[in-house]
Amino acid sequence: MVPDSALTPNSGEEPPGLYLHIPFCKSRCAYCSFNSFACQSPPAAYLAALSSQIRYWAGQPWCQKRTFTTLFIGGGTPTIYAGSELAALVRLCLESFNFVVEPEITVEANPNTVTVQALTSLRRAGVNRLSLGVQAFSDRLLAGLGRSHTLAEAEAAIRAARQAGFTNLNLDLMFGLPGQSAADWQESLTQALTQAPEHLACYELTIEEGTPFARMVDKGEITLPGEEESLSMAETTHDLLAQAGLKRYEISNYAVPGRQCQHNLNYWRNGAYLGLGAGAVSCLSGCRFSSVSKPEVFTELAQKGKSPLIEAECLPLAARFRESVVMGLRLLDGVSFIRLQQQFALTPPEYYGKILEDLLQQGLVEVSKNRLRLTKTGLPVANQVLSQLV
Repeated sequence: MVPDSALTPNSGEEPPGLYLHIPFCKSRCAYCSFNSFACQSPPAAYLAALSSQIRYWAGQPWCQKRTFTTLFIGGGTPTIYAGSELAALVRLCLESFNFVVEPEITVEANPNTVTVQALTSLRRAGVNRLSLGVQAFSDRLLAGLGRSHTLAEAEAAIRAARQAGFTNLNLDLMFGLPGQSAADWQESLTQALTQAPEHLACYELTIEEGTPFARMVDKGEITLPGEEESLSMAETTHDLLAQAGLKRYEISNYAVPGRQCQHNLNYWRNGAYLGLGAGAVSCLSGCRFSSVSKPEVFTELAQKGKSPLIEAECLPLAARFRESVVMGLRLLDGVSFIRLQQQFALTPPEYYGKILEDLLQQGLVEVSKNRLRLTKTGLPVANQVLSQLV
């Protein structure tokens, strides 16, 4: 590897994205490790605190000099708040920051927290992409996950989204679930495709430390599908979605042409982004910082006029280069040597040397048209490959 001291910085940033975090859910799922909290009546004070942070950052020189391309409101469950409240938040962002003429504006939602009226309010405010956390088209599997919605509510939410005018709809689905067979997964995919979504995010369940699922697995209370069956599910995903015209563009994400999630593409390209809200992380020109995770502390600090930031670091150029390679390899197109050269004055062969040579010889990665990408052999073991390049 090239030593850090041999690198010199070079600007190459593209327009950033803006992320707002809503940390509340009706209930917390047993597998969830995100910064979220069960709450039946989300506090209005949190939105006031978030609005205060929006106004503060909109006045900072870094933000004033840049034009944002995407706005993503995630959680948690943003739609636990009323549609009118979220719409006001969207309008505040559009009024406060410089955005491109037609930014991609996404709101995440759980199926049992949306109505046609609420979604119509969001559409009128400028939201043009909805991401529904369906997870499974099976009441049995939903109950096993601890999800608060039913299959009927998921189907009703999709109808409501279309009725409200959403023409860019993502559905989140999970495989490798307790008690799920390959046939179950194929049925979920088939039912999802009957809804004609423009985008599907298909994730394999990951057991995160500290979650109820992790404790249940340790005690033998739940059993997950074996490796062979999980691989079969992954292969079924690719085959069925390809037949339906959804192109795989990232390890877990599929879209009809032109409907890739631009906000997430910016993450995978290791671009700049501003994250606001409790627990949100930002990365501006290589400087990363985050806010306090507890929403009540976040709110209290805002009410006192104090900064909610809790930690920050400026990443060395070598670390930014490695991150760009690792994140970029999640994309099916891989990572561009030209882009890396422009930003870091380096390419993967120069930096990784024998590590990369070994991966190439094993057929796990390939170089084509000045791009490094995972091969068909490397995709199913992506985590193992990427761990060697961190």
